[in-house]
Amino acid sequence: MNIFLIMLMSLFMAGYYMFFAPNTRVVEQETDYAIAVSDLRSIAECALAVHNATITGNTFNDICVEQNQIKTEHVCFDSRFSIMDCYSDGIKRPSHSFIITTTGALDTSEYNEMMDILEKNFTTNGTFGIYQNDLIMVAGTSTKQTLPKAMVDKLGLENGQLMYMTNYDIPDPERVFTDPGVEDVNCPAGTQKVFRFGRWQCANYNVKTSCGGDQVWNATAMECVPDESRKPLCVGVETAVMVDGVWECVAPFGEYKCPGGQIARLNYETLEWECLQDPNKIQKTTKCTMPKPQIVRGRGGATLRVIANDCTDCEKAVIDEENCTITCVPDSTKLSSSACYPGRVNDCRGSSRAFYFGFPDQEYVEKSGVVSPDDVPFDSELSKNRRFNCLDCGARGVDLSRSKHPYTAVCKE
Repeated sequence: MNIFLIMLMSLFMAGYYMFFAPNTRVVEQETDYAIAVSDLRSIAECALAVHNATITGNTFNDICVEQNQIKTEHVCFDSRFSIMDCYSDGIKRPSHSFIITTTGALDTSEYNEMMDILEKNFTTNGTFGIYQNDLIMVAGTSTKQTLPKAMVDKLGLENGQLMYMTNYDIPDPERVFTDPGVEDVNCPAGTQKVFRFGRWQCANYNVKTSCGGDQVWNATAMECVPDESRKPLCVGVETAVMVDGVWECVAPFGEYKCPGGQIARLNYETLEWECLQDPNKIQKTTKCTMPKPQIVRGRGGATLRVIANDCTDCEKAVIDEENCTITCVPDSTKLSSSACYPGRVNDCRGSSRAFYFGFPDQEYVEKSGVVSPDDVPFDSELSKNRRFNCLDCGARGVDLSRSKHPYTAVCKE
């Protein structure tokens, strides 16, 4: 009898161990996670299929579309990001047109898994992410794209929805041109035959579009401007300067006479000579024979370097005569120097582009004193390189009321 009970208990313990052993539960948990990830990936794949079918003018019909509440819409905006019809009649043409595919809202606990799936499998699909509080969190990047309020209201977006956006151009309506036929019109010298107002006429050549020398016609400025493609490479200390419509290599110093105690300097932005005080003849009186070195700030865990002057090519060193310390402050006069700003200064102008200085932190702004700390934005997209940079606001344009040239630049909302 005792032997029978012992065998029965052994069988019971063996069965309990097989069904409830820790390794078995781990396998079950890993399988459940794999199933959940597979379901989320199928949602993204279904949305991608619906979106691509819409782009090609087809329809993707599958049970996954209805199960995940996937829909695609064409949304168009004018220049002020107000909703308008998606058509072009030659006069009312949308400034922005999108194909937008959305899914049903995910649970907040599924955000991280879905972002991992998008980053691993859909990084080349452009704007494909999760909507949350007027933003699209795009996988694989650190940027968050802000959506216009009109788009959010139009689509009735909810937090947690997958969004796939593609920008496309609306073609112009097909135009039908009538053949004016051929007429025998003999035009005198200096004129050309053109078809205007329904008939052939003789019109004068536009002499303004024919620029002489090393100049080219600028249709925006309606004038001849220097042709940069013909600018020569000068040797030594010579610089290419436009003289009477032709590029010439001239020495920047010694060609222009200045009063005593001054030297000539060529302004590379205006290409005009300027007389400046000769720095070699200026006697500076200071109480400091050896300024104290300053500590260059670094990120957490970085090694700090102690040096006497660590100013960049866009900064100037200011010595405090009382405590003999050096402070680096932005120097706007060095903006035209290629060592400070490598691009062309004239390319960063207009209503959509403006210069800004890469202030590293709030303490630097307060010590420099060139702008108020409240006027300096510390956005993640703005560089903190302590040099001058060009901000391109695109269609939004530069907010002139909040920008302080050339130290800060802010785009319109």
